[in-house]
Amino acid sequence: MGNSALKTAGIHHITCFVKDAQRNVDFYAGVLGLRLVKKTINFDAPEVYHLYFGNEKGSPGTIITFFPYEFSYQGRIGGGQVGITTYAVPTGAIEFWKARLSSFNISYRESTRFSENYIEFLDHEGLQLEIVEREDGALNTWSFGGIPTDKAIKGFGGAVLYSTASIKTMQVLEDVLGLEKAGQDGGFIRYKAEGDLGNFIDVNAEPMETGIPGAGTVHHIAWRAKDFEEHDAWRSHVESSGFHPTPVIDRQYFHAIYFREHGGILFEIATDPPGFANDEHEDHLGEALMLPLWFENSRAEIEKNLPSIQVRELDSIKQ
Repeated sequence: MGNSALKTAGIHHITCFVKDAQRNVDFYAGVLGLRLVKKTINFDAPEVYHLYFGNEKGSPGTIITFFPYEFSYQGRIGGGQVGITTYAVPTGAIEFWKARLSSFNISYRESTRFSENYIEFLDHEGLQLEIVEREDGALNTWSFGGIPTDKAIKGFGGAVLYSTASIKTMQVLEDVLGLEKAGQDGGFIRYKAEGDLGNFIDVNAEPMETGIPGAGTVHHIAWRAKDFEEHDAWRSHVESSGFHPTPVIDRQYFHAIYFREHGGILFEIATDPPGFANDEHEDHLGEALMLPLWFENSRAEIEKNLPSIQVRELDSIKQ
């Protein structure tokens, strides 16, 4: 049993490094059919986009985000990172996804873990993804690129964490984040959070060699806090658990704290509110470049330095 009085509902978002912004949009919107819910910049490096993809609203548990920087080094997936990002689709949808990936010449591998069938594949830059059927979680009402809503990705099924110190990572999941241990299958130990998306977290049982950050790797995984008040409690809880969380940072669409757990993975805790309709109407999410107020004076210069991107329906994709 988890010993934490606070319990996260699961994953809020996962953030990754890539090189090519348009290929990123083509893959996650064009192939996977996710909605580009926010087009902004890396607040710490305004010459780089920060792109967010999710369901129709960008609900917590559905959001994958990217820093596409064309001059970044290629990373190597390994310990201290999210190794695999898991997407959940409705029951009966996996054959649709096999056919869709094949139609874009994306090779996949079938596997079984914890009695569930997965299809595993790579995105255009080598990030490891997988799709699994799950009953839980609301349907994604965003339909794009010929993907019907009863086949569309609902959000995260969860993630596979690659730890350099597995026992310590599992202690954090259980004793700090409040997840429950749900079993072991071969080289993986499963934990479950209380939410209905982004709630199954698998950890490598044996420690893994450290990966190298860079394009094609995950930068951090963010866990959900239900509101600002609980977020403050999370910060105190993380600190009293022996970690060194950052101050609370306003990311416009959520508040964030960050800390690195002892298996090397950068953890964030992010608030569910205010969400992506904070500065855009829900019908027009992701259409305009949204900047925080302190960058508005530099908008012309920022826009000039960013590559042009567009969400487009694809017939095929160049791998």
